[in-house]
Amino acid sequence: MTSAKYDVLAIGNAIFDVLVQTDEGFLASHGMTKGSMALIDEAQAASIYKDMGPATEMSGGSAANTIVGIAGFGGRAAYVGKVKDDQIGRLYAHDIRAAKVAFETPAAAGGPATGCSYILVTPDGERTMNTYLGAAQDLSPADIDPETIAAASIVYLEGYLWDPKDAKDAFLKASKIAHDAKRQVALTLSDAFCVDRYRDEFLTLMRNGTVDLIFANETELHSLYQTSDFDTALAQLRKDIPLGVVTRSEKGCIVATKDGTTAVPACPIQKLVDTTGAGDLFAAGFLFGLVRNAGYENAGRLGALAAAEVIQHIGARPQVSLKDLAQSQGLPV
Repeated sequence: MTSAKYDVLAIGNAIFDVLVQTDEGFLASHGMTKGSMALIDEAQAASIYKDMGPATEMSGGSAANTIVGIAGFGGRAAYVGKVKDDQIGRLYAHDIRAAKVAFETPAAAGGPATGCSYILVTPDGERTMNTYLGAAQDLSPADIDPETIAAASIVYLEGYLWDPKDAKDAFLKASKIAHDAKRQVALTLSDAFCVDRYRDEFLTLMRNGTVDLIFANETELHSLYQTSDFDTALAQLRKDIPLGVVTRSEKGCIVATKDGTTAVPACPIQKLVDTTGAGDLFAAGFLFGLVRNAGYENAGRLGALAAAEVIQHIGARPQVSLKDLAQSQGLPV
């Protein structure tokens, strides 16, 4: 196996985030389910945006947030995602490259606009997302460059991508290239709504070896195995995948392997402001620790540290150097 050019390469929906702090009345008036992610069309996007108060706008996308986090730890990072060659698409490409992430996916010349997610944050810090995928859903196998994929130690895929047929095919192509190059493939389940729609397909990806590592939160895990009993679901996860990581908010995380489980506590925080990006940044820390052979416990601690940083401010990307933060806590980077 040749040495890797990248520690992690992430593939996901390139989405621009529009965040606003609001109340539960706004959610009710737009028929939103608090804490969920819904796919919307262009007309719904316009209606929500019109009614929103002053917003914070920044580049986002689940896997993109993770890969920016990995770069923030000092990791060698690359990203594959589709934007349109429009104003927001150019801003998106600038932001991810400015974060020292390699991004070479060609922008679409025509078709739908660059994707946007309208994120409503209630006073308790919970985020409710309404996503217009736009150009992101046009990612296709042609955007998967075999040489780039094979050059990454870990290829990280977001569950949100498992929707359009072309993106699904791109996902499978990337997994095969990675495994042929003796690399690892990780998948985040992204959201319980994804799991509800694609439960059988996700389980097949796990059981047939298409993916080697799964990230899930408690809600997604319960949905995956259709049980409310955590221990039952965890036991099944250990049978289905070589490595599974389950995040449990303030209870920390559980790292599950065939050999057993490791519990890692959450990092203490001063104030919960916005949970957007918590899972994305946890995955960043964990993957960075994994690729640097820090061990599962230290990988979990790096993940907890990154998640704690991002939930104490608005927005899904770090506002400080994660590398410096980890060093200040005596964690390996």
